[in-house]
Amino acid sequence: MSHTTRVPHRRPAPDHSGAAGAAPAAPPPARRRPSSQQWAAWAFLTPVTLYLVLFYAYPLYRNIDLSLRNYTVRSFVQGDAPFTGLQNYRTVFDDPTFAPALLHTVVFTAVCLVFQYAIGLALAVFFNQHFRLSATLRALFLVPWLLPLIVSASTWSWMLNSDSGIVNAVLHAVGVDPVNWLTSPSWSLISVIIANIWIGVPFNLVVLYSGLQSIPAGLYEAAALDGAGPWRRFWSITFPLLRPVSAITLLLGLVYTLKVFDIIWIMTKGGPAESSTTFATWSYQLGFGNLLPAFGPGAAVGNLLVVAALVFGLVYARVQRKQALS
Repeated sequence: MSHTTRVPHRRPAPDHSGAAGAAPAAPPPARRRPSSQQWAAWAFLTPVTLYLVLFYAYPLYRNIDLSLRNYTVRSFVQGDAPFTGLQNYRTVFDDPTFAPALLHTVVFTAVCLVFQYAIGLALAVFFNQHFRLSATLRALFLVPWLLPLIVSASTWSWMLNSDSGIVNAVLHAVGVDPVNWLTSPSWSLISVIIANIWIGVPFNLVVLYSGLQSIPAGLYEAAALDGAGPWRRFWSITFPLLRPVSAITLLLGLVYTLKVFDIIWIMTKGGPAESSTTFATWSYQLGFGNLLPAFGPGAAVGNLLVVAALVFGLVYARVQRKQALS
């Protein structure tokens, strides 16, 4: 019988934390250096970020600062304007011009959007037929959009002139009394609305026409075989499939129309008797149209326009998200 010698089992020494047999700690992972693709991405993002900061974020910050301080010409130069909080906004809300300017802004924006979209959609459907001279006529319809706004506004001012305008000349030729388009409180807002609709129709035409090009022609052929007429095909195929394009068209048109200043200022300067004053022209009048400019209230009115555009933008984003989820 052989005797085996039992080797005593050695217990591992506890580490400093008291745990027995703990494995040695792994070395920390080496820090990865950014790859060339990451450096390229940052290189492309830097100009865009600088542009947004310099031309969007900083002006917006300055405008908010203007609306929260009592700036005069002296303090505007020296930068020692006292902080007044929301006093400038209270001044704007208490001003008797606030209610008419708000009403004119809403009416001007809503009427322009409806007519620009309706006329642009009708022209887009018309040019989608691809008839002879279609491309030439579409190019001619872009002329109002390509002209400088000062040229368009001056042209409409001449056409709607009470004494020598071509519009009153045509009305007189058909036996209608002349209309004081630019000098009558009843017609001044209508005049600038007509001019702005004429300027905005080409944009709606171009965007909606591009949306029509993305609709498959087979859908129309199948609907025609099923006996659907032109109106039925429009309401069942064209209009529903154009909803995403229509949404972005209306949103961009809304943002642009809210801030329209050139057309109104050149044609009527917001008058007569503030009958065509909107928030855009009122903000300019407060800040630069008087001998004693009110920079704070003018900036407050401008911020109201920014908030309105931001609200509609958020509503559009929410609607788009719901449509994507559904």
